[in-house]
Amino acid sequence: MEDRPHVSAHERGVSKLSEYTLHDSSGAATHQKLADDLKDIAPDVGRYIVEFGYGEIYSRPGLTNQQRVLVTIASLVTQGTEREIELHVNTGLTAGLTSTEIVESLIHLIPYTGFPRVLNALYVVKKVFAQRQVETPQPGAP
Repeated sequence: MEDRPHVSAHERGVSKLSEYTLHDSSGAATHQKLADDLKDIAPDVGRYIVEFGYGEIYSRPGLTNQQRVLVTIASLVTQGTEREIELHVNTGLTAGLTSTEIVESLIHLIPYTGFPRVLNALYVVKKVFAQRQVETPQPGAP
């Protein structure tokens, strides 16, 4: 993270989050939608995501936005959290990941996570690709 003491974690978070957010969301899962959905029961969650998640963690140096999203998606697949996978596949596409990179990263998880979690994630990815009109990668073989 740059040494910018005059910039708050919130400001850093908003700036970084904008790099991952589709501004014309057209129904796509976004962090803002997540925060809006929870504001009646846990209004601070949105602030935590912006200030801690994006203002402190995602703003650190050393990884590209695309690398961060791949790590995040892999972790979410291992946890079986389909709603968050949908959110982060959207952020990954917005950050510049290709459909091939996303699908191949999931295939790579099969020996570590297992078929059921990867299959669930692939259905989520298929849904996001359809919503965003992303061309699916052509099947490949070793």
